[in-house]
Amino acid sequence: MNHFARRTAAVTMTLAAATLVFTGCSKNNDNSSSAASASSAASAAQHSATSMLSSASAAVPTGETTVPGPNGDIAVTGHIFSKYISSGGPTSPLGKPTATPVTGPNNGSCQEFEGGAICWSEQTDAHIVWGDIRAAWESDGAVNGALGYPTSDEKDNPDGTKESDFVGGKIAWANGQTTVTPK
Repeated sequence: MNHFARRTAAVTMTLAAATLVFTGCSKNNDNSSSAASASSAASAAQHSATSMLSSASAAVPTGETTVPGPNGDIAVTGHIFSKYISSGGPTSPLGKPTATPVTGPNNGSCQEFEGGAICWSEQTDAHIVWGDIRAAWESDGAVNGALGYPTSDEKDNPDGTKESDFVGGKIAWANGQTTVTPK
């Protein structure tokens, strides 16, 4: 997605520059209004492109926070940090971290919190797993099992069931029972 935003910004800036060159080279004697209009359009396009680049840069997790855990301060960084903060951080149901991140398959990682886990891989992005769904996923081997990394956060369905998707299937919860459905 970041590459897409950067390409879009570059195309927008190129079109703005072309508009300025074309307007400046026009044989029309009334260039002042055309040039002003083109300059205004170019300025708007450049602002739009700059905003896109800023958004793309903001999407790359670079933050870190240290949170007091049960056994001392624990760092939360990168993609897991971004997910943790967007979920409400230490005041969310996730609570405080209980361990440092561990590396998983395909250079992914997972970090444990009081109320769940956040797992990330380049192929799946960062997702939260908690509750009975987490227990079923962990009993299947978690990221090292057949289900692998989560591909969604837990979803609440209109019928009262909950479910989470994983690379290798899904886990549904209803009335205190979990059902694992492999792909």
